[in-house]
Amino acid sequence: MDSVRSDGSDRRIPLALKILVAGGFGAGKTTLVSALSEVRPLQTEEVLTGAGIGTDDTSGVETKSTTTVAMDFGRITINEDLQVYLFGTPGQDRFWFLWDELAFGALGAVVLADTRRLADCFPSIDYFEQRGVPFVVGVNCFDGSRRFSLETVRQALDLDPDVPLLLCDARDRQSGKEVLIALVEHVARQRGEPVPAA
Repeated sequence: MDSVRSDGSDRRIPLALKILVAGGFGAGKTTLVSALSEVRPLQTEEVLTGAGIGTDDTSGVETKSTTTVAMDFGRITINEDLQVYLFGTPGQDRFWFLWDELAFGALGAVVLADTRRLADCFPSIDYFEQRGVPFVVGVNCFDGSRRFSLETVRQALDLDPDVPLLLCDARDRQSGKEVLIALVEHVARQRGEPVPAA
């Protein structure tokens, strides 16, 4: 698609791809979006208060002091014709009403799994499976947490064999890129498009 700028010059409008970053409370969604975004990410982090006692389960993530209350947003420019927009979803049940809006038009999703609270990523997996949204699972390797083999995690999450599952560090930009590449390759395979050799 071509467009004409107000100064009369021709300018192409870049293609925009939307990717969701989902997972349970404290799984590293905000951290991943922040690590990947080339611009200062938009974050809706708020301090956890006493009002969340009995509502927000912090077991396993007791040191967490903030939470996303709407979404995180970041951008990656691949080239002048392609931009990737990252939308981090809120992790708690009380904010799930936002998910349908955030998921609209998404190419796919990254589900971050935290082995300290593995069951917290089931709602994300169920959401994307039920809606036919392609997704990959990134097992976020937290310092000091017990490590499990990918096969053990795959079995625990009851993932289909074709769902990519990989270890990642949400703090590391290169690790985050590898997760996004795995998602794009997974989407291409599902659509029957050629996947470039690594």
